[in-house]
Amino acid sequence: MSFFVEFMRNPMTVGAVQASGSALAEVATATVPATGSPVVVELGPGTGAFTAPVQRRLAVSGGRHIAIELNPRFATHLATRYPAVDVVTANAAALREVLAQRGVDQVDVVISGLPWAAFDQKLRHDVLSEVVAVMHPAGVFTTFAYVHARWSPPAQRLLRSLQSRFEEVVVSRTVWRNLPPALVYFCRRPITVTAEQRYESVVAASGSAGGQASR
Repeated sequence: MSFFVEFMRNPMTVGAVQASGSALAEVATATVPATGSPVVVELGPGTGAFTAPVQRRLAVSGGRHIAIELNPRFATHLATRYPAVDVVTANAAALREVLAQRGVDQVDVVISGLPWAAFDQKLRHDVLSEVVAVMHPAGVFTTFAYVHARWSPPAQRLLRSLQSRFEEVVVSRTVWRNLPPALVYFCRRPITVTAEQRYESVVAASGSAGGQASR
């Protein structure tokens, strides 16, 4: 399975010319408990760069591992290579639906390999809302960014989105051994928003827009 070939076929959904390296994978998956029976979800696992270390840690704890991959060729490859992983061909924005079909209502760890820079605002919002909705209060969400693009507008929008949905967002040290160098965001204590709060926010935003328009 060639990551580069899949990138050339559909660069907007693959988002990178090569898979993440093992050094980045070890940092990104360090939050997976080696004890208990955690439920771990991977979003956009690709060819399985993060899948292997997750499986190694779960081999000790015996937890559950669900991987959601949009690319059907990646998904088939992943399911063949890691038969212990429940691989689902679906959009990450359908996370709650996928988990509900499997009788899962809360997740301990969500690890993202999604190409955030290729997402528009709505898709980024929808995916992060799904993540927050299924997270255990003590759960952890991890995702990564490339150092060279950290200050770009898409990366800054992602960081602001994370900070608005989690009380704590910790940035790892730079993983220089990845190509290109990357860093990991560790997000804890998800902020849940009720329907009432969401409605009030929309009303407030509408009122503000109306006020600006009248001037």
